[in-house]
Amino acid sequence: MDESYAGLPTSHLLGSVPAVVSSAPERKPEYANPQANLQIFPPNNGVDKGKSSKSYEGLGSSSGGNEEPPTNSWKGYFNIASYTQYFDVDTDVVLDRIKSSFYPHHGDFFTKIDGNPDLYGLIWISTTLVFVVAAFGNCATYLMDKSSNSKTTWNFDVGYLSMAACAIYGYTLVVPAAFFFLLQYLGSSPSLVRFWCMWGYSLFIFICCSLLMIPPLEFVRWTVILVAGVVSAFFVAFNIKSYIGGSDVNLVVVASFVLQLVLALFIKIWFFA
Repeated sequence: MDESYAGLPTSHLLGSVPAVVSSAPERKPEYANPQANLQIFPPNNGVDKGKSSKSYEGLGSSSGGNEEPPTNSWKGYFNIASYTQYFDVDTDVVLDRIKSSFYPHHGDFFTKIDGNPDLYGLIWISTTLVFVVAAFGNCATYLMDKSSNSKTTWNFDVGYLSMAACAIYGYTLVVPAAFFFLLQYLGSSPSLVRFWCMWGYSLFIFICCSLLMIPPLEFVRWTVILVAGVVSAFFVAFNIKSYIGGSDVNLVVVASFVLQLVLALFIKIWFFA
């Protein structure tokens, strides 16, 4: 550019911005970085590293943490978490225990459930039996009424359901508990949970025989219920005998056998008469 033009004043022009001449490159201010006071978390505070880590690891199991109350105290009976271990079973385990109830001569049921007795079978089998006996008992009554008089009127008897619930739930809860206290009195050390488990699975055969007793054939009904009752009674008696051992408890074994037969006869007479 010509030097004569470069010397002309430009301040009178609109929008003119005076040029900024940087004589030296801008330097960022330097801040003094004092020595950082770094701390280790969690702080040791003069405690050995190994001891400090152990103390923090133990916080989860302290009394103020999420520790579950002990089940061996009386408070454990009112804690739902105390009973979760008795429902920790899968389908294969339940089916294997159901099949064992059809082979009473083995007498090894307590050996199978020694590591993991469950209450799932007790609740599921007894509840199923309540509804099955009530429903099939009404169907059997209907077929009998129709076979004797085709014009007779018939209504579903709801009383079957309440009677089945009282009888079956009462039997599966009270009878094992009674044998538990009886054996404790005799000097043995039984397990109430194992007794409930075994008696619960002993009822499964009655679910199967209830279906076979629907046809109005008294001979078939008596044959089916007697066979089911004997199999279930032998299952209970053999397992109790193998669990207790000794010859001074034969009366207890006989009593368990007779009570199981009484339950079978009650189902036949009350619901399939």
